[in-house]
Amino acid sequence: MGRHGGLIVPYGPRVRIAHVSDCYLPRTGGIESQVRALAMAQVAAGDEVRVITATPGHRVSPSRSEILDGQEIDGIRVHRVAMRVPFDLPIHLRTREHVADLLTANTVDVVHVHAGVISPFAWGALRATHELKMPTLVTVHSMWGPLARPGFKATYEIGRLSRWGMQVSAVSRTAADRISAAVPGLGEVLVVPNGIDPSDWQIVHAVRDDSELRVVTVMRLAPRKRIIPLLRIIAHARRSDERINLTVIGDGPDRSRAEKFARDHGLDGAVTFTGRLDSDGIKSVFAVSDVFIQPSVRESFGLAALEARSAGLPVVARAGTGTTQFISDGVEGLIAADDAGSAAALIRLARDRELLNSLRAHNASTAPSQTWPAVLEQVRVGYAEALKRIGK
Repeated sequence: MGRHGGLIVPYGPRVRIAHVSDCYLPRTGGIESQVRALAMAQVAAGDEVRVITATPGHRVSPSRSEILDGQEIDGIRVHRVAMRVPFDLPIHLRTREHVADLLTANTVDVVHVHAGVISPFAWGALRATHELKMPTLVTVHSMWGPLARPGFKATYEIGRLSRWGMQVSAVSRTAADRISAAVPGLGEVLVVPNGIDPSDWQIVHAVRDDSELRVVTVMRLAPRKRIIPLLRIIAHARRSDERINLTVIGDGPDRSRAEKFARDHGLDGAVTFTGRLDSDGIKSVFAVSDVFIQPSVRESFGLAALEARSAGLPVVARAGTGTTQFISDGVEGLIAADDAGSAAALIRLARDRELLNSLRAHNASTAPSQTWPAVLEQVRVGYAEALKRIGK
């Protein structure tokens, strides 16, 4: 449903949606890539979609802001509210005003705000949707810990966000439960998962070589993703089975430290760092790999793990993460309680080829449920719930 001239009318087959995200193309990363994929899926479904972001489309001069009427990318109108700030942070001092102007000039039925732990532009844009009394779905893409809770709780208490048309969602049940615990009285936190087209990740695997267990991971090499603990897991596992090797796909501030750790701990021949690869490059590595490992303990969803699972790879992941939304222990992979358990899971898969083959066969023959048609249905539920809150 949408609002026109203060009247509530039913959504037709074509919904007008404005996505708000701190970051978007040309920047790439987890949230911005998923926002782009969702927007493209909605356009393909017949919706009218635009994106409002603080990411500049070109270098912004020190003396002015960039407020663009919109450029079209992938069939999506992208509006940029950007200014020159140190480290290219997604901040604008007049976020509320500019976002309100854009939403007033470009009528939409619903606003979909995407937020992480620290999302100054997204949270600022909420003040604009409040002012305009627009139905708003907020999707939190991060796992909230102690540092995130006070900031959101203060925002909630000041704005009483859930009372004027804001519906909160998260990308997994685990992440949603964290939000509910952080903000008592918020009401139901919906689950709007990330989406995937499994056919994009169907690959032909190379002929198996049981002389080694080829482990792969895809991550940003940053402390939160735990690349150094992963290398410790590999070192631990290799003490029991030297057939276990690792390929690390990705780049980031911890890369040089990780490479030094590998050299210092005798992992030179066992660990390969590829740097950042595009999807074709990732699939080429998946084709010669046996298992995917995700060492993060603060993973709200784990899109790379879902892509690996869709490519037929068993996944080793940590308990208590959003990845358990689509990886069940003994079905799509193995779930570990701690790092020692992750090492034990790799040793088990290296020695139990029957289990490894069973997990691979299941993943190759069974599509995950987080496909775009299913995700779009859940997104529509979120939009409808936001509208209900407007009417209260």
